[in-house]
Amino acid sequence: MEKGQLVELIIEDMSNEGHGIGKTEDGFVVFVPGAVVGDKVRAKLTKVKKNYSFSTLEERIETSAYRNDAFDCRICGGCPYGVLGYDKQLEIKANQVRNKLERLAGVAFEDSDREEAASYQPIFRPIVGMRPEDNDGDGPYRYRNKAVMAISQEGGDLRIGFRKAKSHEIADCDDCILQPWTAAAAAQATREFMREFKMPIKGMTVKTTFGTGQVMVVYDVYDRTSVQKVEAKAERLVDLLDAAIYNLGSYDDGEPAFTLESISLRYEKSSSRNGQKGSRERGKMEMVTLAGSDTIVDELVLSNSSDSGERRLDDSDVVSMKFEISPESFYQVNTAQMQRLYGIVREYCRKSISRCTDETAKPVILDLYCGVGTIGLCVADLAERVVGIEVVKDAVIDANRNAVINGIVNAVYVCGKAEEEIDRVLPGLSEDASETAACSTVAILDPPRAGCSPKLLEAIAKAGGDGVDSIVYVSCDPAALGRDLKILIGHGYALVEATPVDMFPHTGHVETVVLLSHKDPDSHIHVKVEFGEGKGKVPLDKIAERAEKYKPKEKVTYKKIKEYIEDKFGFKVHTAYIAEVKRAYGLPMYDAPNAVEELKQPRKHPTEEKVKAISDALVHFGLIDKQQATTLEIAHLSAV
Repeated sequence: MEKGQLVELIIEDMSNEGHGIGKTEDGFVVFVPGAVVGDKVRAKLTKVKKNYSFSTLEERIETSAYRNDAFDCRICGGCPYGVLGYDKQLEIKANQVRNKLERLAGVAFEDSDREEAASYQPIFRPIVGMRPEDNDGDGPYRYRNKAVMAISQEGGDLRIGFRKAKSHEIADCDDCILQPWTAAAAAQATREFMREFKMPIKGMTVKTTFGTGQVMVVYDVYDRTSVQKVEAKAERLVDLLDAAIYNLGSYDDGEPAFTLESISLRYEKSSSRNGQKGSRERGKMEMVTLAGSDTIVDELVLSNSSDSGERRLDDSDVVSMKFEISPESFYQVNTAQMQRLYGIVREYCRKSISRCTDETAKPVILDLYCGVGTIGLCVADLAERVVGIEVVKDAVIDANRNAVINGIVNAVYVCGKAEEEIDRVLPGLSEDASETAACSTVAILDPPRAGCSPKLLEAIAKAGGDGVDSIVYVSCDPAALGRDLKILIGHGYALVEATPVDMFPHTGHVETVVLLSHKDPDSHIHVKVEFGEGKGKVPLDKIAERAEKYKPKEKVTYKKIKEYIEDKFGFKVHTAYIAEVKRAYGLPMYDAPNAVEELKQPRKHPTEEKVKAISDALVHFGLIDKQQATTLEIAHLSAV
């Protein structure tokens, strides 16, 4: 195969980007943008690799029966699967998830024909798609509750819309069939406003709560001066937006379908690094509420989900939840599918609970990467306690507010990196749970697209069956999920089942929920050990001696050395002085890189008093012996 060659292909699959995938007669893989499953095409090779090639579509010889002629949106290229019928989209996405999990995680699902299929096989559930009655009959359209649009005024040409795929170009968009009517209405009102007043606005976000009909509009501006310019014309902007949202219609009782509740301005407060002109570092995002409330509120109705994704709406299982959403809050963009996704999470948590020996017991549920607490709060009624961990401080505040709004008192949220906080959280859980619950801990993982930190997976695995007995993992990237599953399986967890959920119809993205359980041992070995003196017995003093000998040494930090010196000698010493003395002893000092850098700068040496104090601390912590200390002090002071 060579560049420029023409090949005829039958498209058999599609990539995440929506490119058709076909094979030549000798099995060479060719990616063809613009082609879909079932098309027969003639393609021209543009970039040839060892086992595959990229190409351009030259001719569609035969048209696929799976094409969706009703979907004709070529504005920004963000809906590459839209040209396919929805049932075919679901089939392709389910196969992609399954194939990636089998290939990357090394699992073989129940009806897999792979030769290495294990005796224990996990279950792959049917993909959960959208239904025709969703979104007031729009089905898999108008499903997004969040629209992020860019704004450009270059050359006097006002554009409000979406950036084209793999480009900075803004596609001016009057309407997008994935967005609710509120997004188009708000964008049109903004066009009118900016034609009247040329304003320094570079983007806008429209959030819509489908459960309550509330609308939030957030404008991105350049700086504080931009805020003041928009504030000067705020009354006109509010009037235009309010009228546009109100005119979208009303219910039979006269209540408007949507209400404008919040308008905010957002800008980045930047600073210069080391005061150098032109040296800019990312600053904190500042929010200014222009009109209305700081937040909007959505309401969800959840239930446990059956295997097919159907909701079981019996009164005992229905959970109604309210969530407060701020401009920066993460919230799943597909409300209808979010309710089904969380229903599956509830189902998997229930399956974990069924393993408990005490039928009345409830588990402790860890909600890692918890965001504003949506998932953890949705399963709080199943738990003895919910502990959420999130690195974004504002999200932790929102999570606590959402707990209060819903009257939930058994949820607590911790600010920090999940991989760092879990080591501190797990020991406390096991101690507290011993009196109140006979269930092990369930961990819910809902990481960003890149997947979980390896350090977090190691911490969970270290806890094992004595700590985290079950894991419910929610992923928006099957490849990252497959990688993480392989790590967890290698640490003794077994994949029980997986359910794909189509959160993003017409795009190449798909969500997946999986349940893992820590494996029970296949057998037990009983060993009888007698302690004491005599033949065949283990002397107790020898055990204590070996335990002391091999006890891991506590890490001695610069902070501990400084605290020791201040407590004993009553004065403080600079980190660079400690580094200088450690260097003189030949000890490593690179756990304090700033101190090492300071040693390169001209400065005074530590006084005799401080050298002796630092040496005393090093002896105290067992880093040197007294003989070394005496030798160094004499040599060092002579040099000074």
